[in-house]
Amino acid sequence: MDSPAENKRSAVLALVLLGALLIGTLVVFTVFNGEDDDEGDAKAAPAATATRRAGTASGSGAAAGGAAPQSGSAAAVPPIVTPDDLAAAHRVMSEYMSGLSTFKHTDTTASWVPPLLERTSSNVEMKKRTVLPSGKAWAVCQQAKCSSEGKAVVLRDALIADELARGSGQTISSVVEVTATRSDDGKKTEAETNTWLVSARKSSGEWQVTGFDIYGLGNVGAPEPKGE
Repeated sequence: MDSPAENKRSAVLALVLLGALLIGTLVVFTVFNGEDDDEGDAKAAPAATATRRAGTASGSGAAAGGAAPQSGSAAAVPPIVTPDDLAAAHRVMSEYMSGLSTFKHTDTTASWVPPLLERTSSNVEMKKRTVLPSGKAWAVCQQAKCSSEGKAVVLRDALIADELARGSGQTISSVVEVTATRSDDGKKTEAETNTWLVSARKSSGEWQVTGFDIYGLGNVGAPEPKGE
């Protein structure tokens, strides 16, 4: 029969062995788990790097693709009328419309009409409308030694076209505001403002006014031109 001292030594020895076994197990688990983590990180790093490189390459390709001009883009389509032509058409419109409202009591048809007709297509309609005031209005103007000064401003373009099929060429219709300031014997008496829709066509390289119609309502309304 074992003595109490031997039993105590056996119990202590068993505890020591159990503790050593537990410590060994923890050490093995920790070592192998650390190696697995390192291996996973090592595999994840190249994958992430490859992903970043692929993303960068893809982004560069998209940027390059975005910068490349598109064959069907609006920038590749030529304008109907160039900026220089547009400016020339506006200039002719302004000169003609301001000229209609610019005269003095000493003017005559022979001296006043030709310069204005040069800015038009000189068709029958334009010849009828490019005239000095006449009748009672002109008699009153001469008696009062009147004069009128016109100023025209193009407000906006209403239509720009190039009628290739019908052969009428480039045409522009613009909204033009005209202000006529009247003076009697050098003293200002009134100012009239009206808005017109003026059309011009390019012919033989030159822009010509082909017609004009009232557009909206002005302060008083431009005087109705009458044949002399």
